[in-house]
Amino acid sequence: MTLNDAVLTRHTVKAFEPGNTLPQADIDTLLNVLQNSPSSVNSQPWHFVVASTDEGRAAIAQATTGAFIYNEPKVLNASHVIALCMKSDITEAHLQSVLAQEEKDGRFASADAKAGQDKSRRGYVDMHRYELRDVPQWMEKQVYLALGGLLLGAAMLGIDATPMEGFDQRALDLSLGLREKGLTSVVLVSLGVKSDKDFNAALPKSRLTREEIFTFI
Repeated sequence: MTLNDAVLTRHTVKAFEPGNTLPQADIDTLLNVLQNSPSSVNSQPWHFVVASTDEGRAAIAQATTGAFIYNEPKVLNASHVIALCMKSDITEAHLQSVLAQEEKDGRFASADAKAGQDKSRRGYVDMHRYELRDVPQWMEKQVYLALGGLLLGAAMLGIDATPMEGFDQRALDLSLGLREKGLTSVVLVSLGVKSDKDFNAALPKSRLTREEIFTFI
């Protein structure tokens, strides 16, 4: 499948066929996409909870009740559901962990290069913490970068996907024990095989024209 094919054929699936399990090799590829997603100053302020069992999906489905009940089948009938989460804050421990991993992976040719990267990242964190005072929003933006890659990656593999903001974030945080880990949920993605009840599959894709959304200078 070409990239053009993927972006034109992908859609938000409205119903999954239960009982279908995606190949582990494809899931591993998508996890690789998430792990290697870009983020501002390589801050990586995220965590991903992957549910592939009945128990796991049921735990996530606890957040799709009440006003969000329409999304419950998309969780329970999927093969895998991924909760994309962000850290509640950029902590000193996280900054040290990222820096240590960069050093382990050979990112620094010298001690000065390591110090420079650390200073630059901390500069951005301090700017968002003290001047802009928007650290949560900044971290959330990084999670949505990962979401875009995940959806495109799924499309390239021919995997049906549904991104969902329609869930009770507090309920999910409590169900998965996220707050005790310094995390909070941002968005869900269900992955699986669409059913014949997926009405969105038959609808034409609709986007604004290039003339309306592009300016060439």
